[in-house]
Amino acid sequence: MFPLRDHNPSGRTPYVVYLLMAANILGYLWYSTSFSTDRSLALFYSAFATVPREIMMGEAPLTLVTSMFIHGGILHLAGNMLFLWIFGDNMEDEMGHLPFLLFYLLSGVGATLAHVVSAPQSLVPLVGASGAIAGVMGGYLLMFPKARVDILIILIIFFRIIPVPAFIMLGLWLGMQFLGGLNADPNLGGVAYWAHAGGFFIGLALTVPLWIKRGGPRFWTRTDGQPPHPETTYSTSRIPRIPRHTPARRPGPWGK
Repeated sequence: MFPLRDHNPSGRTPYVVYLLMAANILGYLWYSTSFSTDRSLALFYSAFATVPREIMMGEAPLTLVTSMFIHGGILHLAGNMLFLWIFGDNMEDEMGHLPFLLFYLLSGVGATLAHVVSAPQSLVPLVGASGAIAGVMGGYLLMFPKARVDILIILIIFFRIIPVPAFIMLGLWLGMQFLGGLNADPNLGGVAYWAHAGGFFIGLALTVPLWIKRGGPRFWTRTDGQPPHPETTYSTSRIPRIPRHTPARRPGPWGK
């Protein structure tokens, strides 16, 4: 299950989303080409990625922020930027530019701390923006539970793009994080499931004041959980064909 786009247009230009995407993409292009040896790249990660044990010892607190702008590979970066593009513009539209930036950073720091609590003695570095983006998704669920999201379903040789309400797509995604977290070894690298789940609930909680300001349950009644403006319609001819691809797995840092 892979989201491609939503049908929820934003009413203003999402400058902060553009800025965050540019920071992540340009940063990746810099550090992925600037270090000629594995050792030098490892030193970079040790300086700017979050190491749970160091945080528990009160060391390197700034890595709670810097780790959000580092990714472990091009697919890691691309997936995170796609989720930010789909869900971030609407949250920035509702919150305003600077409040959204603060919301994003707080969600990311909270998500990283959730991972630290789940693996307090781990020496594996944690990198990635998806804890913060999970917070964006949590806020999106609260504000637009029935907004339609086009998802790509892949079942072995079956490919199908279907629109589903946001609460189904996001609910399934959250359930997958819990299942993954229960089965993951907190002392090994891989997907930082508890960072995802923690960021999601932190973002949802941070959005509650905005939801109440909009009217709380009355906002849902007024909009029926849909965007408070006409949704975007797409022609099926514009849906791209996406070939199957199974990336090779290799050991690496935690990714979120």
